[in-house]
Amino acid sequence: MDRTHTGAPSKSDLFQSTWKLCCRDSHKTQVWLCFFTLSLLTLCNCDISPTESRDLQKCLGVVRATIEKSDAMLYTPSNYDVTDRCKQKMLRCYMLELMVILEEEETGDKTKQCIFHFNHTLQPETSCPECEIYPLQNSTIFFDRLVSILQKIAMSQSNTV
Repeated sequence: MDRTHTGAPSKSDLFQSTWKLCCRDSHKTQVWLCFFTLSLLTLCNCDISPTESRDLQKCLGVVRATIEKSDAMLYTPSNYDVTDRCKQKMLRCYMLELMVILEEEETGDKTKQCIFHFNHTLQPETSCPECEIYPLQNSTIFFDRLVSILQKIAMSQSNTV
């Protein structure tokens, strides 16, 4: 049975009336949406907190033996590559490689949880090199460079405080 003959509004009529109600003052809506978006962007703190850095270093202490016994060759940024602009992306590269090792070595979920959590807190960055651009290194060099980079980041944060 066709609803248009019964007097009930069609779905498109309902949509149009709802759209007009919500966006009656579309210019004001757009201004508020822009303001809201900008306020969210300015709240984003893309730096790693000292607490997060310490927590990650503790976590690395727990998984160190697992990482160093791996015979994997891993994409390894150098500690010379640390810049404010791509710091999060570089750390994400390290976290992705760590997650691969921890999955391959079949470590317990508790052990992996801190790495996965830290990776989740990293903010995406654009115009940064992809992980595959970095040279492949053995797991010992990989681990040592990661610890060195975390120490360098912690020092730069303590100098700015």
